[in-house]
Amino acid sequence: MLLLAMDTATPAVTVALHDGEAVVASSSQVDARRHGELLLPAVDRVLSEAGLKLDAVTGIVVGVGPGPYTGLRVGLVTAAAFSSALGVPVHGLCTLDGLAYASGIEGPFAVATDARRKEVYWARYADSRTRVGDAAVDRPADIAESLAGLPVVGSGARLYPEAFPDARDPEHQSAAALAGLAAERLAAGGDGFLDPLPMYLRRPDAQVPKNYKVVTPK
Repeated sequence: MLLLAMDTATPAVTVALHDGEAVVASSSQVDARRHGELLLPAVDRVLSEAGLKLDAVTGIVVGVGPGPYTGLRVGLVTAAAFSSALGVPVHGLCTLDGLAYASGIEGPFAVATDARRKEVYWARYADSRTRVGDAAVDRPADIAESLAGLPVVGSGARLYPEAFPDARDPEHQSAAALAGLAAERLAAGGDGFLDPLPMYLRRPDAQVPKNYKVVTPK
């Protein structure tokens, strides 16, 4: 097994290789505006570090979000392209699940990432491997009471300490953690994966203007 994992659903552009037992190589850069520029060089970097070629990869793991439209689709399109070129499967995972897995927390907690517009993408967890319910997007103040007393992992907790006073690491997503979670699930029979489709949870920021003037001839 050699899994190539990637996630661009958050400001972290993160890539890792996992051989089914451990992470072979990984790369993470935090830059919310350059997902398209940074992802492929990161793939080249981890393959070079591991001394491997792309054709050694037996499966792709990709974070499906939730995340902003532009960044999220970079990882998903790249994963689909590699899958098609190599003839290997793509395993989708919720981005929040990767952060939860990396936390190592074994009691109830939550994960929250920045959704912009003064909102967070979030989900509740029974432990680092078990999400309770679906991911959602809300204003921090609207969910602070329901998460009171729980540790909250991720950048959302750092951004809104008044709503999430018990912020925990990691702050940013790691493809190494995502790959480790995927390897565990594959070893257990391959359940728990999502289709490699974007989890937006809300409409994109760009909208077609209403009542715009038609300037083309009829």
